[in-house]
Amino acid sequence: MEGEDRKMYGVTIEELIQKMNLVNKTPELDTEKIVVAHPDVNRPALQLTGFFEHFDRERVQIIGYVESAYLERLDEEKRREVYEKLISCNIPCLIYSRGMEPEPVVLELCSHYGVPCMVSHQTTSDLMAEVIRWLKVKLAPVISIHGVLVDVFGEGVLIMGESGIGKSEAALELIKRGHRLVSDDVVEIRKVSDETLIGSAPDITRHFIELRGIGIIDVKTLFGVESVKNTQSIDMVIKLEEWSKDKEYDRLGMEDQYTEFLGNKVICHSIPIRPGRNLAIIVESAAVNYRQKKMGYNAAKELYKRVQANLARPD
Repeated sequence: MEGEDRKMYGVTIEELIQKMNLVNKTPELDTEKIVVAHPDVNRPALQLTGFFEHFDRERVQIIGYVESAYLERLDEEKRREVYEKLISCNIPCLIYSRGMEPEPVVLELCSHYGVPCMVSHQTTSDLMAEVIRWLKVKLAPVISIHGVLVDVFGEGVLIMGESGIGKSEAALELIKRGHRLVSDDVVEIRKVSDETLIGSAPDITRHFIELRGIGIIDVKTLFGVESVKNTQSIDMVIKLEEWSKDKEYDRLGMEDQYTEFLGNKVICHSIPIRPGRNLAIIVESAAVNYRQKKMGYNAAKELYKRVQANLARPD
């Protein structure tokens, strides 16, 4: 879309260590310079048996109880050979789950090949689920767009439009009515799945709103912590535009209109702006109507049925 700014993100091993509360067994390595760029993990069971075809070497490698039990059955020389073949594959890191301590030969090889080795006290399945969930968000494709994102009745509403049309003023009124601000001016959108887009604010502008003629407002300080939110799924888009008498606007809403971000379609409403229109109430109504549609009720279709039924009645 026009105005999009695409970004690529990576996660350092140090970030992974801090987020997952891992114990770093190779502190001599600079974990700030080693980056994970793939959101999935791998348990190298097949690789430990010598099968390296289709090996996902760019993923975080996790050693669980099964892998550890298999390695214990090998003699010392064979274990070293297996470890070296795995660790020398330029993997980003090696994590032992269940608090299992890596053997000295593993730490020696990890230090030699520059592969961080960590220990987690979580079970293998819990560790994998948590790492995948976190990495998918951190490594999701990202764009930055001009707009305002607000949580309205639990629905993420992205308000877009030309600069100065009233997006921030609408957001402020919504905040006063008990809804929550996610981001003003710039919204970072992450695609965490084929169905879900997550919006957030850049760190530098988080919780701030700019109002022309007044300046910068700190929403969190002014209205309290319940008035802000760090992230929110984007469920619908409202585009504000200047009213034009020559343009036809949808008055029934029989057919849903969509806009697209990162390949994901999102419901979109174009709202014409005229003096006296209460944007906050319009946005609230759009959010509630969207929720109704998700629950299976469509007011436009219900009206259409009534009209058809009325026309079918005999005179």
